[in-house]
Amino acid sequence: MFGCIMATKGNPGDNRTRSSVTIFIVVGLCCFFYLLGAWQRSGFGKGDSIALEVTKTGADCNIVPNLNFETHHGGDAKIDQSNKVKEFKPCSAKYTDYTPCHDQKRAMTFPRTDMIYRERHCPPQEQKLKCLIPAPKGYVTPFSWPKSRDYVPFANAPYKALTVEKAIQNWIQYEGNVFRFPGGGTQFPQGADAYIDQLASVIPIDNGTVRTALDTGCGVASWGAYLWKRNVVTMSFAPRDNHEAQVQFALERGVPAIVGVLGSIKLPYPSKAFDMAHCSRCLIPWGSNDGKYMMEVDRVLRPGGFWVLSGPPINWKNNYKSWQRPKEDLEEEQRNIEEVAKLLCWKKISEKGETAIWQKTSNPESCRGSEDAPGVNYCSDDPDDVWYKKMEKCVTPATSNADVEYKPFPERLNAIPPRIASGSVPGVSEDKYLEDNRQWKKHVNAYKKINSIIDSGRYRNIMDMNAGFGGFAAALESPKLWVMNVVPTLADNTLGVIYERGLIGIYHDWCEAFSTYPRTYDLIHANGLFTLYKDKCDFEDILIEMDRILRPEGAVILRDEVDVLMKVKSIAGAMRWDTKLMDHEDGPLIPEKILVAVKQYWVVGSNSTSSR
Repeated sequence: MFGCIMATKGNPGDNRTRSSVTIFIVVGLCCFFYLLGAWQRSGFGKGDSIALEVTKTGADCNIVPNLNFETHHGGDAKIDQSNKVKEFKPCSAKYTDYTPCHDQKRAMTFPRTDMIYRERHCPPQEQKLKCLIPAPKGYVTPFSWPKSRDYVPFANAPYKALTVEKAIQNWIQYEGNVFRFPGGGTQFPQGADAYIDQLASVIPIDNGTVRTALDTGCGVASWGAYLWKRNVVTMSFAPRDNHEAQVQFALERGVPAIVGVLGSIKLPYPSKAFDMAHCSRCLIPWGSNDGKYMMEVDRVLRPGGFWVLSGPPINWKNNYKSWQRPKEDLEEEQRNIEEVAKLLCWKKISEKGETAIWQKTSNPESCRGSEDAPGVNYCSDDPDDVWYKKMEKCVTPATSNADVEYKPFPERLNAIPPRIASGSVPGVSEDKYLEDNRQWKKHVNAYKKINSIIDSGRYRNIMDMNAGFGGFAAALESPKLWVMNVVPTLADNTLGVIYERGLIGIYHDWCEAFSTYPRTYDLIHANGLFTLYKDKCDFEDILIEMDRILRPEGAVILRDEVDVLMKVKSIAGAMRWDTKLMDHEDGPLIPEKILVAVKQYWVVGSNSTSSR
């Protein structure tokens, strides 16, 4: 080879030829690697397939360990080990079922009027716990749906009071090491199925017209549990009161529910959210306060939607003795309800036994004549601006698209939502919405490669902490799971769009604790959440709250900028979470990354992580 090189140097013509060949080869190689890089970034490259592969053996998310994103990003992405987060200690066993914003002792310091003491009252910053909530001894993974609808392990919610208090109403029974839920309720002791059949003879429950439902004062949420097989998703709520753990039982069963109450504050849902609202002996004084509570239901009820009232005062003439209430009081209560319903342009379409059904007219103004109708006080505030806003005695005015027809579910899921079609969401066109859908289908496909059991039924209760238009939930849609779509109060207000798709969700500020019990979600997803809250509250507080509501061996998927996720990863590593940071599905040069985590299994008294 050396001789050849020497000969080349002695021949100027050959040198020029070699230079031309060299340039041609260099240009060719540049073109080849450019095309190769573009192919890999498209998501079809072999490198991406390897980066996204995981083991198929369960929820431990053993991601291939050869990811090396640090070489592509400098600056804040490098962590100073001297500032390593100190490991978080377990909280005392007395906090096993701690609900920070619904703490019983704190609640008793607030007024009883309008149920104010049962509303959200969160601890100030200096009183927030900086420890990890333990699971009770013997805690096990809940049964898979649909078995979980009927059975809950006793160790997960060891409270027997309801088995005695509600024994004749068939709510719940204790059998060995499990609770059994026969499907009964105060107004349907013979079972929720028969009760729903009665409602379905009047309300189009089975054809997709009714998709989203609200159950006020839900008990253990059997109504919502049995609606699920009819493709109706129900948002249930009840206060944390003397009916200990009713919402906890609902979530252990795999039914959407939150701790909440109709009190002095507006419900954390957008206007025109629900196709049906329901009260089965929920003890809400509908006929008092000048109809304030019915007006709030009207705000969240879609035009054409249905309101079901089962129990007192309906059919009071035949029941006042068994209810042990004066018939004059019951008569007045029903009269007040009928008057408010007329004011709201609700038409009673059925009254049978102790159950009455009203339907909200599709165009309320056609019944009132005009917004100047006498006796009608219209609300002036944005009907979707509700976080910690006082409930008012006013009627939510109809909007220009009030009489829009909603497509039946599941067609509704991927159709253009009315709020998008009408331009009601600033800066969001139909094309932008459709592109968001496409992106989330791509993201979720990548997640399924990261965690192959994501849609297997292992994860029933799923939360999206920053839901946007609900694209994550839509891409995951399955009868095996449901998603609580949370729209942060700091984000664009898109919750109405989510409901128009036939999904459910709630407003929330992640600087505070969520209105749920510990260990109620199997999988938590968040896109851009920590960037959103970067200068608003401590990442540590958000992560501790995520740990509180996540089940042992539950999973977390976070999508955010790499610098932000590095900070999150350092905190999560001190929380008994196993974590892996992964490249974006489009390749390692994308600054956005994916952090996946699994919460380790440990219980009260564990000095270290335990295994089963």
